[in-house]
Amino acid sequence: MSTAPVPEPLLGRASFRAISTTNTILTTDPRAAGPAARIARAYLAELDRAVSRFRPDSEVSLLAARARAGAASAFVSPVFADHLDAALRMARITGGLVDPTVGSAVVASGYDADIETIRVRRFPTADTRRAAVPGWRAVHFSSATRRVAVPRGTLLDLGATAKAYAADVLAALLCGQLPGGFLVDLGGDIAVAGATPAAGWQIGIEDDEGRVLQVVASTGTGVATSSTRLRRWSSATGERHHIVDPRTGLTAPATWALVTCAAATAVEANAAATAAVVLGPEAPAWLEEQGIAARLDRLDGAPVTTPGWPVGDLARRSAS
Repeated sequence: MSTAPVPEPLLGRASFRAISTTNTILTTDPRAAGPAARIARAYLAELDRAVSRFRPDSEVSLLAARARAGAASAFVSPVFADHLDAALRMARITGGLVDPTVGSAVVASGYDADIETIRVRRFPTADTRRAAVPGWRAVHFSSATRRVAVPRGTLLDLGATAKAYAADVLAALLCGQLPGGFLVDLGGDIAVAGATPAAGWQIGIEDDEGRVLQVVASTGTGVATSSTRLRRWSSATGERHHIVDPRTGLTAPATWALVTCAAATAVEANAAATAAVVLGPEAPAWLEEQGIAARLDRLDGAPVTTPGWPVGDLARRSAS
């Protein structure tokens, strides 16, 4: 279940694998597709070195290793600092529903390696501990010096924001360096910048079998989906998914199969979608209070929408 750009014949397109997902860039000027992909690959490689939980040599992993013995600090790279700043900002605006200090809880839930590795394990995860979540306010960060300090036992997990924020960064970067307008899709987190196609950027909302449930048009908004159906695995206590409730340290209840949100930026859309999964039945009211247009699909496939989300099949018919 994800968001994905709908193919259009007159657009330039480049797709590639990076940060454990498939990424796609569309541009209104086909000549810009190749250079855009090269710029994106370089940036995502730098991002992976900074914040990947699955690389023992990443800055996130090295900081976590220091924090096993006690409170730890480090001076971090500009990319790490930029993404941590975005993560803490999303934690603040969601009231802590999206929190970058859930890393140890995510690992305890079984998500301790790339999802493809977890899925092929012969035995189910047996760890049923409730790992502590220090809370985003426990992270001390200076943007001026790029110094990060965390309490003992902290593993930062920027998974709820990193792809979406990277999409925002890349869309702006590409628009500033190359001709045309751009749609950047990093594993379903979509940002746009610059000129748009005549009918807007056509974005499909897909279920876990790849069926397009609806097509929506963006002329400047970010769109992102959080799902409880894609990144799943078996554990000793049943099926798990990758979203942890920071309030409990446990896997969030699977009230929704997927939540898709539209916002000013992709990182805001993704933070809202993740917060909605955590909130469960309370999500529609919270999203409406925040002014977030969203589509929430129940486990039985029935959709619920908030004000501002387009309804009907007109967009789908126009794209078919």
